[in-house]
Amino acid sequence: MIAREIGIDLGTATVIVYVRGKGVALAEPAVVARETTTGRVVAIGEEARRMIGRTPGNIVATRPLKNGVIADYDATLMMLRYFIERVCGKRRFFRPEIVVCVPSGVTSVERRAAVEACMEAGAKRVHLISEPMAAAIGAGMPVEEPGGNMIVDVGGGTTDIAVISLGGEVVSESLRIAGDSFDDAIVRYVRKELGLIIGERTAEDVKISLGNVFEPDRNKRMEIRGRDCVTGLPKTVFISQYQMAEAVEEAVRAIIQAVRAVLERTPPELAADIMDKGIILTGGGSILRGLTNRIAAETDIPVELAEDPISAVAIGTGRVLEDLERMRQVHVLVSRM
Repeated sequence: MIAREIGIDLGTATVIVYVRGKGVALAEPAVVARETTTGRVVAIGEEARRMIGRTPGNIVATRPLKNGVIADYDATLMMLRYFIERVCGKRRFFRPEIVVCVPSGVTSVERRAAVEACMEAGAKRVHLISEPMAAAIGAGMPVEEPGGNMIVDVGGGTTDIAVISLGGEVVSESLRIAGDSFDDAIVRYVRKELGLIIGERTAEDVKISLGNVFEPDRNKRMEIRGRDCVTGLPKTVFISQYQMAEAVEEAVRAIIQAVRAVLERTPPELAADIMDKGIILTGGGSILRGLTNRIAAETDIPVELAEDPISAVAIGTGRVLEDLERMRQVHVLVSRM
């Protein structure tokens, strides 16, 4: 496959690559496993994710991105190079043109790091687009029209909220609380309330299987296994849906407050449009059961989940790739390198 233009959703939890004319070509966990002594890469993506919490002392599996930005530049570069080679091939004749997403609240240094990593990984040219803009385009919202469109992108590391009109973000907020924050909250709650130490993979399983933040059921439970805080021995306990909702309540409340804060700063005419159109949720964290209902109840505005919430940002980058020149003219692209 000769991929000359690709879009990358460089997420904290998952990297999704979109190839122009072919659609989503790759979706892998943003995890890199390396030897601690030599720095040699052992595994990347799904294979590395399976190693989290199960590696020997000489191998560490980490996520090179934190809160939506690059935390470990070298590991991010290796990961990007590997994914680009998988999509474009190792022996490629063309250096691809790349559209990559960044959170709306990133600094100029963090933006530059994303561009340089893509260039070193093999890009000919790099365009940046904000994640809420890409998510809105991917969700099919008419972002170029003179009307209010509100998007809430709950990713792994950040929640990006924006009101978009005429191809630009009128009001935006980037909150470093998202899907990973739910997992961390579950780990802390289980340790404090149930006396059990669990890993992030177990916490994620609890969130996916049991999670419900709108009218949770006290009688619905699931079994979890970990290490007893007192004895240090393996132990099994049960956690209810109500307890899980209690664990993530603080993070959910912070997201709802951020949504309300953006609505309060929205111009009246655009606020009226949002009342009619509703709010669209995207991102992996948005599929937490009950989240759409909670936001709707707290804001009195209809809230819907995008048709493909997990891939919405990547699909948005793909649609930008289809018409780069026009997208530059309507100021959708925030930077061009």
